[in-house]
Amino acid sequence: MIQAIALDVGETLIRDDRGWASWADWLGVPRHTLSALVGAVVAQGRDNADAIRLVRPGIDLAAEFAAREQAGQGEMIDETDLYPDVRPALAALRGTGARVIVAGNQTVRAGERLRALDLPADAIATSAEWGVAKPEARFFERVVDLAGCAPEAVLYVGDHSANDLYPAKAAGLRVAHLRRGPWGHLWADDPDVVAAADWRINSLDDLVGIVS
Repeated sequence: MIQAIALDVGETLIRDDRGWASWADWLGVPRHTLSALVGAVVAQGRDNADAIRLVRPGIDLAAEFAAREQAGQGEMIDETDLYPDVRPALAALRGTGARVIVAGNQTVRAGERLRALDLPADAIATSAEWGVAKPEARFFERVVDLAGCAPEAVLYVGDHSANDLYPAKAAGLRVAHLRRGPWGHLWADDPDVVAAADWRINSLDDLVGIVS
């Protein structure tokens, strides 16, 4: 029985297009150029940050993040970034009595912004706040701690096979692969994803039936 649902952030709860557009503007390249490079590195199984490194070889990403923050162009997450199904689905999941957790590879600032949205979730945490990121097993140990139940009673929901699906499964959690965003669509019918996923969904609304 599923007692807790933990959800990834990027391309699960929020759209990433505004963030990538902001990076393109900061780097001084056309938005479609960076977008295309993101797609290319994803298809190659590389870190999506490699798209930035292709535009500016040798870039110090940590320093660049800090520079953007100082310039007032840091991460901005607001209601317009949420996918339409997020609020109703999370509210419905809580209505089943399940514990709802948001936990993804995000910065401290992103965690603050997400909590400011007052989402219908019992807990929100980011990798930067924990000091450990997916796909590390310790990340999913922290998820289970927040859930307050056995790993097999936790359902982790995400779009990324390497960061979400496989490591969560290896940690003993149940997993739902979401067909959303470039990663979710690219790997939706991959045989390894099909074999590993306990559920494959097209919307967060599908989770209510799973939990119920």
